[in-house]
Amino acid sequence: MPLFALGLNHHTAPLAIRERVAFGPERLLTALKDLTARCAQEAAILSTCNRTEVYFSTQEPQAAADWLAHFHSLPLADVSPYLYTYPDREAVRHVFRVASGLDSMVLGEPQILGQVKEAMRQAEEAGTLGTTLHKLFERTFSVAKEVRSSTAIGANVVSMAAASVHLAERIFERMKDQRVLFIGAGEMIELCAAHFAGTGPKQITIANRTPERALALAERFGGDTLRLELIGDLLHKYDVVVSCTASRLPIVGLGMVERALKARRHRPMVMVDLAVPRDIEREVEDLDDIFLYTVDDLAQVVASGRESRQAAVLEAEAIIDDRVQGFFHWLEGRGAVPVIRALREEADRLRQAELERAMRRLAKGESAEKVLESLSHGLTNKLIHGPSHYLNHAEGESLAEAGEMVSQLFKLGQR
Repeated sequence: MPLFALGLNHHTAPLAIRERVAFGPERLLTALKDLTARCAQEAAILSTCNRTEVYFSTQEPQAAADWLAHFHSLPLADVSPYLYTYPDREAVRHVFRVASGLDSMVLGEPQILGQVKEAMRQAEEAGTLGTTLHKLFERTFSVAKEVRSSTAIGANVVSMAAASVHLAERIFERMKDQRVLFIGAGEMIELCAAHFAGTGPKQITIANRTPERALALAERFGGDTLRLELIGDLLHKYDVVVSCTASRLPIVGLGMVERALKARRHRPMVMVDLAVPRDIEREVEDLDDIFLYTVDDLAQVVASGRESRQAAVLEAEAIIDDRVQGFFHWLEGRGAVPVIRALREEADRLRQAELERAMRRLAKGESAEKVLESLSHGLTNKLIHGPSHYLNHAEGESLAEAGEMVSQLFKLGQR
């Protein structure tokens, strides 16, 4: 049965679309059972804030797209422009890349592996995980572990967002104890929030001119929101401030930061200004206990990590390509299982017939030596009857091919 991966992610679809096709935990088991009842033999669903993907085996891949739209009560036309479908090898390679963090918003992030494991667990619970998908997930976890342990895929900083976390971690030993304020809700803040969320901070807050966009982003990362005009009153509560807006004038001024430091009793603050023009007044960097980083500062960190990370990506892709090949060797081997089973059953039938004949002769009093001799000849003749008949009826070029095949099967001339 052909294997497919169908879905959409942060590369192909905006948040507004991803939200509409996400599967909440309370509906996942129902969805899996419904999918297998309608159009799939096996199925598993991975649903995160950045992607919704269905891994399944079927003869009708288009039916799965129809099912996805129908299950969420959406017109197919609303989601089809954002969907991708990977068949067979491409599907396996995609799953390996996803679990290894190569397809994540945060390159090399480790959380996705746990989410893939949860997708497998849910499919097992629903009873929709057959032999093929079970083996696929086993290989997936093995590949992800190999990529993480034998490459530096998660070790180097290659984005402004990752550099923001890297610089904050230089100041604070444990990000889990820190509160982070994001000013803005655009793409760069979204990326930064994803990186910081991966460190498990104590609090994440989004402040933005458009409350709806701030709320959507906060819900994704388990945070809360703050009205933009209240930043000055509450700035002292935050240990890390990351700002990136389109404002033409600074949002965080020198006086605002001075008051915050006084309220904090001069506990240090990390401030990251990713906006051009600046969101944070330049004079703020002269304050004691303030560690202010600009786009130029982050660019230096990124440049130092990009070369080593690129080498790690190439290594990871090579590992994945090799393991995809290995999975399909296993899959192709499974195609021979029915033939092997039938061959064994036929051989056992012949053995049983010859054994019964031998037992009857022994019961009549014939010598054991003659009966065993006859038994061995009978088995030999019956087992080579098929190949002999095949060779005797082959002609021309097919005769040479038949001879080569039989020679390989019985390892003739190799002893």
